[in-house]
Amino acid sequence: MGIGENKAMGAAGQPGPEHRLDEGAASAITHGHHGDLFSVLGLHGGGSHKVLRVFRPGAQTAAAVSGDATIELEAQGSDGLFTGLVPGTLERYRLRFSHGSVTWEEEDPYRFGPILTDFDAYLLAEGRHYRLYEKLGAHPDVMDGVEGTRLAVWAPNARRVSVVGNFNAWDGRRHVMRRRHETGIFEMFVPGIGPGEVYKYELVGPHGEVLPLKADPVGFLQESAPSTASVVSGLVAHDWTDDAFRMQGNDWQARDKPVSVYEVHLGSWRRGDGDSFLSYDDLAGELVPYVRDMGFTHVEFLPVSEHPFYGSWGYQPIGLFAPTARHGDPAGFARLVDALHNAGIGVILDWVPGHFPTDVHGLGRFDGTALYEHPDPRRGFHKDWNTLIYDYGRTEVKNFLVANGLYWLDRFHVDALRVDAVASMLYLDYSRNHGEWEPNIHGGRENLEAIAFLKETNERVGESYPAASTHAEESTAFPDVSRPTYAGGLGFHFKWNMGWMHDTLDYMEKDPIHRCYHQHLMTFGMVYAYSENFILPLSHDEVVYGKGSLLGKMPGDQWQRFANLRAYFGFMWTHPGKKLIFMGGEFAQSAEWNHDQSLDWHLLQYREHEGVQRLVRDLNHLYRSVPALYELDCDPDGFEWVDTSNADQSILTFLRKDKHGGPVLVVCNFTPNVHHAYRVGVPRGGHWREALNTDADLYGGSNVGNLGGRTAKDIGTNGRPFSLELSIPPLATMVFVPDETR
Repeated sequence: MGIGENKAMGAAGQPGPEHRLDEGAASAITHGHHGDLFSVLGLHGGGSHKVLRVFRPGAQTAAAVSGDATIELEAQGSDGLFTGLVPGTLERYRLRFSHGSVTWEEEDPYRFGPILTDFDAYLLAEGRHYRLYEKLGAHPDVMDGVEGTRLAVWAPNARRVSVVGNFNAWDGRRHVMRRRHETGIFEMFVPGIGPGEVYKYELVGPHGEVLPLKADPVGFLQESAPSTASVVSGLVAHDWTDDAFRMQGNDWQARDKPVSVYEVHLGSWRRGDGDSFLSYDDLAGELVPYVRDMGFTHVEFLPVSEHPFYGSWGYQPIGLFAPTARHGDPAGFARLVDALHNAGIGVILDWVPGHFPTDVHGLGRFDGTALYEHPDPRRGFHKDWNTLIYDYGRTEVKNFLVANGLYWLDRFHVDALRVDAVASMLYLDYSRNHGEWEPNIHGGRENLEAIAFLKETNERVGESYPAASTHAEESTAFPDVSRPTYAGGLGFHFKWNMGWMHDTLDYMEKDPIHRCYHQHLMTFGMVYAYSENFILPLSHDEVVYGKGSLLGKMPGDQWQRFANLRAYFGFMWTHPGKKLIFMGGEFAQSAEWNHDQSLDWHLLQYREHEGVQRLVRDLNHLYRSVPALYELDCDPDGFEWVDTSNADQSILTFLRKDKHGGPVLVVCNFTPNVHHAYRVGVPRGGHWREALNTDADLYGGSNVGNLGGRTAKDIGTNGRPFSLELSIPPLATMVFVPDETR
């Protein structure tokens, strides 16, 4: 019997008792206790007739509509459960409901097939689905000719998982997802919803408890704080125009490239009208030309992953796959990266796989169990930050994190990942007292699972994105952080040199009269300078929590404080190692960084601040134009001390060399005393151009210098056959380059 032959099947066509659900199953559906609605709702059976069951709370009548045929369904109880026999040939249909005089139609979410393929399931079970973001999360799609959104989420211990939102009145009984037993994934195609729809997951835990609503762990967009729902967005769609940049050989793994990084917190670099956040497009219009003009090679963004607590600066993320909505949608962030690339500027992203917050809508006890976090609080909870720690030994968690790192490289063309708080991941006893941690299987303090995770992440980055790189913020002496995994290392390309930063800042904070007793603080870094591939960081951590600004750390009167900072920047930019400075430092912001307001750009009206900014710009351009200052950053052949013995006058001299041995002389004076006729040994004769002097008048200095350069004399000094007779300005760094044209 065809559909067209039965406009209204009537009583004869209604299912008999054998087709009705038993009262226990019916009650489980209507009360939200049934965890496998795909086994009972939708079409079931075969032959000449099938059973169609529908659950729609609030409906008084229900019918299946296909073409011009209408098949009335019988109410089973009064709670919106309907059932009926339909022709066996029925496949595509819509549902028509009524309540009183109101009639409407909907698609049946239980007529659509599975989302994950068998191969997806296999890769997820193996922990090797490195593009899992193409399957998990919310993806607008078309299935069987119907527009909607496919969703999938991992929750293996949940009894039930439902997707809820305005589209179903946040009723967890209406869109109960299909359980994929082989993976612990719940999936569903929800017809009729698309981009912009807010949603969360309602989960029933293993003991039958309804959990707090959860945001999507693989959601691509979240509501702006303080709201916490995920938003249907799908993978970012952007017409990229950065092919030239990506093909020009801008390879972060090449240690012989100049790297000068401008670290940026997007929410406080600059504010808009009414102290509002700038959009990603506003930042593309203002930040990009500024960074290019200043000569930085890269920007590094503090974490942009969605974070409910703004005061965490992004380091307590909940939406690892979602660029923060504070500045716009994911496409806006893609446009910002594209604009940076088109300006020749690389993008580093702070990435936080080390911990996550306990907000109830987040990953903590996601399915009612310790799922993402380690179940043992000695390994699953951070005392310092009151946050949770991932279970790095769990296959699915490791897969989730590795795939997230690759996601930013893939979908947003990010050039490098800077991994936060690596030390806290490496050690089981990190910030723990005796008795608060448990040794590993070998009796040691190393977190073997976290180490394996970091190695795998770095290997997968190298395998999938060979031009990208990873950087470790690691503050201990853990060996071989930036050595390849095949050589026994962790596989990072670069490591932040926290020891250099602490030692040199400690020195610079001392009154110059006392520096003669502490010159080792400025030289000790060279003892271990080539044990890793180092980045020299003056990051955001040095200008918060009462530490004051970089300028505020400098001793002396106002002139001396600025001179000290200029001399320090000169030392940093000429010292072996790549460079990183936090925003505001480049123009000597006076106040400590405040994430709740813009940088103090008005300070640039003052000569001293504008002079420091001009110096940093010139340092960047000098650094990028003189190979001796960058080519052998990670090679001991690129550096020689000339004289470290003059601690009494706090003067340091050293040479930087390029791959061909071409030298650059650096002279640093860390006291306010001026020295004339000061002789410094150099390896060759000829004229040496004074390429930069931090005491120059245009930087706000006293303009003591060497009239553009000096000619080396055949007078051996400091073990070199030639020497320069120099005037050395107060609290200053000078750079001399052989003048091949003279």
